[in-house]
Amino acid sequence: MAISNAEWDIMRVVWTKGQATSGDILTVLGAKNDWSASTVKTLLKRLVDKGYLATSKLGKGFIYSALLAESDAMAEQVDEAFSKFCRTKHVAILEHLLADRPMTEADISALQLLLEKKKASAVDKVVCDCVLGQCKCKEHLN
Repeated sequence: MAISNAEWDIMRVVWTKGQATSGDILTVLGAKNDWSASTVKTLLKRLVDKGYLATSKLGKGFIYSALLAESDAMAEQVDEAFSKFCRTKHVAILEHLLADRPMTEADISALQLLLEKKKASAVDKVVCDCVLGQCKCKEHLN
């Protein structure tokens, strides 16, 4: 399930700290976002409802911990984003990301290794999965 940019900001604090109170989150993000305590609590409730956070009672308040690892959440968000585009355009998206992002030599080597491994499962053609009228792929030009 997709989460908003504001919810993502909160999750990053929880992942970094391991667990956090609404006050912890407000301390980290309050100045950046000019949020009130009630805004943070509303966003935390949404994340609990979406299954991203668990709550535990802590005195009169709550402490929040992640139910989903950051790497799993990142993969879920990227998969959801890619599902919005024609499969035949995924490589163009990756090219854009790779061209625009700073990387170390180790990052580049890891990506090269991944691409070498990917060769073993290469397909002859990436097939469009769009509904007729959603894109201009060869499959839809009849």
